Amino acid sequence: MPQTLPRPTFLLATPLSALTLPSHAADSNLRIHAPYVRLAPPGAAATCAFMRIENTGATDRQLIKAESPAAKTVELHTHINEGGMMKMRAVPFIAIKAGGQTELKPGSYHVMLIGLTQPLKDGDPVAITLTFDDGSQQRISAPARPIHAEAASHGGMKH
Repeated sequence: MPQTLPRPTFLLATPLSALTLPSHAADSNLRIHAPYVRLAPPGAAATCAFMRIENTGATDRQLIKAESPAAKTVELHTHINEGGMMKMRAVPFIAIKAGGQTELKPGSYHVMLIGLTQPLKDGDPVAITLTFDDGSQQRISAPARPIHAEAASHGGMKH
């Protein structure tokens, strides 16, 4: 009687893969607050996501990658003053100090969504997966908001 290896191999692979999932879904000391995506003007192919990342742990952490099905390319960015002109630049990571927080906001750090896969409407949820330096991931839903709503949410400050 011939052995059928595919079935036992599949059964063994499933429990092993299930064992690796908690490391990516495990609760961490990082909390994501008030995420949102800037509603892009009609015809715009890119926009930004903003949020506050709180680190309640005793170890400095880094946001090292972001992904979203809403865009062909997703990058971590900041603004820099270069010769009196503000310019956006990709960064390899965004630091979150132990016991502190990092604000991703207009004119500072942000998640850049480039090559939007479809136009966004006010209130549309945008799925974003954030990957941190320890390999953990957090999946968030950030609603699309118009620019004027940003000023109201930041105490009327202009950006």
